[in-house]
Amino acid sequence: MPTPRTATVLQGARRAATRFPCSALVLTLLVVTGLVSGSLWSQAAASRETAAFGYGLPAFEDGRWWGAVTGVFLAVSPWGYVPVLLGVVGLGVFAERRLGTARALVAVAACHVAGVAGSAGLLHVASGHGWVWADSLARLRDVGPSAGFVGAAAAATATLGPPWRGRLRVVLLGWAGLSVLYVGGLPDLEHLLAALTGLLLGPLLLGRRPRVTVRALSGREHRLLICAFLLVSALAAVLSSIAPVAGPLPELVPVAGAARLTAVHASHLVPGGALAHAVAFLVLARVVTWGRRSGWWLTVGALGLVSTVQVVAAAGLVSRDHACWPVLVDNAVLNLAGLAVVLSGRHAFGHVSPRRATALPESLRRSADEQERDRATSWLTTHGSAGRLSWMTTWRGNRWFFSERQEGYVAHRVGAGVALALGDPVSATGDRSALLLEFARRARRDGLVPCAFAASAETAAAARRIGWRSLEVAQEAVIDLGTLDFVGKRWQDVRTALNQAARRGITFRLVRLADEPEGVRAQVARISRGWLEDKRLPELGFTLGGVEEALDPRVRVGLAVDADGRVHGVTSWLPVLRPGDGAVVGWTLDVMRRGPAGFRAVMDFLIASACLAFRDEGCDTVSLSAAPLARVADQPRHGLESVLDRLGQGLEPYYGFRSLHAFKAKFQPRYEPLHLLYPDEAALPRIGLALVQAYLACSAWRLALELVHPPRPATDRSSGVHEPDLSRPHAVSLSG
Repeated sequence: MPTPRTATVLQGARRAATRFPCSALVLTLLVVTGLVSGSLWSQAAASRETAAFGYGLPAFEDGRWWGAVTGVFLAVSPWGYVPVLLGVVGLGVFAERRLGTARALVAVAACHVAGVAGSAGLLHVASGHGWVWADSLARLRDVGPSAGFVGAAAAATATLGPPWRGRLRVVLLGWAGLSVLYVGGLPDLEHLLAALTGLLLGPLLLGRRPRVTVRALSGREHRLLICAFLLVSALAAVLSSIAPVAGPLPELVPVAGAARLTAVHASHLVPGGALAHAVAFLVLARVVTWGRRSGWWLTVGALGLVSTVQVVAAAGLVSRDHACWPVLVDNAVLNLAGLAVVLSGRHAFGHVSPRRATALPESLRRSADEQERDRATSWLTTHGSAGRLSWMTTWRGNRWFFSERQEGYVAHRVGAGVALALGDPVSATGDRSALLLEFARRARRDGLVPCAFAASAETAAAARRIGWRSLEVAQEAVIDLGTLDFVGKRWQDVRTALNQAARRGITFRLVRLADEPEGVRAQVARISRGWLEDKRLPELGFTLGGVEEALDPRVRVGLAVDADGRVHGVTSWLPVLRPGDGAVVGWTLDVMRRGPAGFRAVMDFLIASACLAFRDEGCDTVSLSAAPLARVADQPRHGLESVLDRLGQGLEPYYGFRSLHAFKAKFQPRYEPLHLLYPDEAALPRIGLALVQAYLACSAWRLALELVHPPRPATDRSSGVHEPDLSRPHAVSLSG
């Protein structure tokens, strides 16, 4: 009779085998075959079975194509069974759990065939030309199922959401690529090909088309990527100083006697070189995370110096019998790749040293832009403004033109030779046309084309008085709180959202995000990162804020929180300040982001709850911001307006302008037009380019590449209505 503990173990094993039959079957066959053949404990038996039943280019040349099947259930050595069995358990269970048994089995088989046949094909083409690495691998046979399971794990990453999808893919491809670079064995080549096949196969198994997207990295992500490069380089320096290096790169150029010798690191050239390299790069990895410009320069210098020494040393050893040469080439390639990443990430380093910041006087501690921003913020909070988007003029990234004569300022951005003003001029006297004219004179003096974007109807009328032209680009949805009451059939959706939240135990909190506990702020940041990492085009800027803007203590944040403290959704609200005294009389919606576990109507709940809270505080209005390139009624379109209408249709799959407009309509708002103001039609192409640069943190070629393959908008099958992505922050957006 088995003991209770043994019975528990057996019962758990049976449950695992029932849940993951593919992995359990392969695991069982591996053990049984090893016991029958004796390869589980005998190296001689393992070598004999590999030669008879293995796969590789020699097997295909001998007509033993069936070795790709028979070799699956063997290992090259008794010790080789350890990583093979662990790989089947870890990678196989992961793939089977994420994909299901049938799709996981297809992925294992397809990726195994791709890895085995693909490596044999590559070696058939590359061997026989003096490339020692290819010639040596072309004579080898391999066994085991590891390639198939590596590829299946890569395919299973398609089922994950951000950020783990990207992280696991980087780990898999990084491990496979570095193994080929530094170890260069036949299994390493098979693993790399299988992983690449799995990345393409995963979306197909889920009914999607595979696509390659290049997402713009945030500053933090770029610093983490550079940190990872430095850590890998430090590890490679240590390992390659004590282990053989036989990858493909050193042998592209024949080196007498150096091809298969045990490689040593640069310590043969400089005593303690490998250890010094590792320690220095570990220190740099820590410095990089601080994000200081001095750290960037230090990293560039270190990587450039090390790469140069390695390249020069390798070039000097080409004609000499020196075992150091192979590792120098491999490490130089890795460090040059890291240098390219560091150079492309210069924008991620701009923090000032705390010691330096506290040592400087206050007047020098802040940049000129920060001083102007403080001046604009102080002016706005003191005098107020008629525009509901005025708080956006205090955001970082703007520039400010101050007019002492007109007592006000114009927030703007410069790009493509255009001075692009944001919203209405902020003026205490109300003479917007005079302030706009003075701003235009200053812009022309600097060689720039002046214009204003997202201006109100009053500013548009003032601009027409000085000879400017206007073009309606969006409509702002405004809710009058004095008459707000969620009664009647037209408010049914809103009442349903409030009732659902109550049944789920979800409450509304209106807070200052900067004052919230670290756990709440971390959840909000995680929701934001999750949205960013799953978008083909980057987060919009200019008139769209994010978590950084929501941390402003004068900005209110609405949170949907359940009984366990989990945040289901986030909204942020910008203050609307009354002209004259700067009192808060309303709020403007900025960020709208839903957590991955948030219930479907969480945004209806958050907006409705915020409106009720602001009404009780005595506010007059709430602005839901603008749905750009979407209009309330069918209006006649001509000229450029028709072009913008077609542009709105083209951008709908990406930013959901029209579906957003339909979503806001359920709150029964009134609509006020927002305009693009410009002095001459001839400047419109340049103004359009300036708007793209202001909104999108990506290059023109990337935008064009993404527009070639638009994503499919989510559709509610029951109604056929496109559901807007309510995790996206919405306000005034791209106009063309």
